[in-house]
Amino acid sequence: MQLKTILNRVEKHSSFVYQEPVFEKEALIIPIRPRLSSKAICSGCQRRRGTYDSSRSPRRFQFVPLWGLSVYFQYTMRRVSCPTCGIKVESVPWAVGKSPVTISFAWFLARWAKRMSWKEVSVCFHTTWDCVFRAVKIAVEWGLKNRDLSQIEAIGVDEVLWHRGHKYLTVVYEISRGSRRLLWVGRDRKKETLRAFFDDFGEHAKTLKYVCSDMWRPYLKVIAERANEAIHVLDRFHIAGMINKAIDNIRAEEAKQMKVDGYEPVLRKTRWLLLKRPENLTEKQATSMKVLLQYNLRSVKAYLLKEEFQRLWNYSSEVWAGKFLDQWCKVVMKSRINPMKKVAKTLRRHRPLILNWFRARGEISAGAVEGLNNKLKLTTRKAYGFRTFKAAEIALYHAMGDLPEPRGTHRFF
Repeated sequence: MQLKTILNRVEKHSSFVYQEPVFEKEALIIPIRPRLSSKAICSGCQRRRGTYDSSRSPRRFQFVPLWGLSVYFQYTMRRVSCPTCGIKVESVPWAVGKSPVTISFAWFLARWAKRMSWKEVSVCFHTTWDCVFRAVKIAVEWGLKNRDLSQIEAIGVDEVLWHRGHKYLTVVYEISRGSRRLLWVGRDRKKETLRAFFDDFGEHAKTLKYVCSDMWRPYLKVIAERANEAIHVLDRFHIAGMINKAIDNIRAEEAKQMKVDGYEPVLRKTRWLLLKRPENLTEKQATSMKVLLQYNLRSVKAYLLKEEFQRLWNYSSEVWAGKFLDQWCKVVMKSRINPMKKVAKTLRRHRPLILNWFRARGEISAGAVEGLNNKLKLTTRKAYGFRTFKAAEIALYHAMGDLPEPRGTHRFF
């Protein structure tokens, strides 16, 4: 079977003819010519028009590598005389615009870019980082245009640190049962940012049953405005993080005061003892914790209050969970530990949203948002050199958007 026959099976273009391949160093050049009497397609209006003239030199378009050889399509572009658009360069079916790679090769690169860094892909397939970026961009744009946003029942909203200097991204995930994907990413963490998501989401917001977020005030306000029919759940991991932050501040302040007063530094190297769950402590840490619990310290009292709070998530009844939360906050307010009292005031202020967690139990995963955030951080960590929001946005959609792809020949996984 000749190579031209194979190409006509996997990459047939009705108005063009493959000619005899030519070897050139370590590359395979495949000349292409238009069929006799065929008209070119105007790149402006996409209609067939008469030919005006042809380019003096042919252009090359990189194709999927074959047998370890780089493969290029070689074609002399024509200009068309279009009564609507004027004199335009023709549009060819195997490439988009002025791109030096074929559409097939772009999808080939994009699929490998999900498994390796963009730099590794460019080195492995003898192309440039820019070509890989453009390939991923094509895949993302096609996927966003053709993805299905219907029947989304649960979303998670969070902010992630993108660059130093308190530069954040707002990310929205789908966390419905059986579906975990990135739906939207926007710059900053303002009310206008989240409103932009709901503007893009449009009528699909009516199908939402659950929304999970942290206690960032701009998010709470926008969710109350735009998704007021959904059950708004506060992410329990952010609540745990808030309590841990309070304990860390108490420990640091108390350790500093003990050093000034000349006491034994019993809080030295105890940070993770107080922040970890008891079941996650190593044997050595568990022994150290038993010794630490014998001291009547504010840090120890705060730790015991934190462990007591974990009982909240074991309740199955929203009513009894609310009673426990009220009692816990009452005890904390009497403790005279200011950082913990601040936590109790915050929990009281958001009491209805916290108790919504029990209404949504079993419908959404408590750790879905944090798990997706970890994958997001891994993606951005691999993406060293991304200095623009657009590049980071494309990388995140590509890695986490679970975007659809067209059926093609050149996929091996």
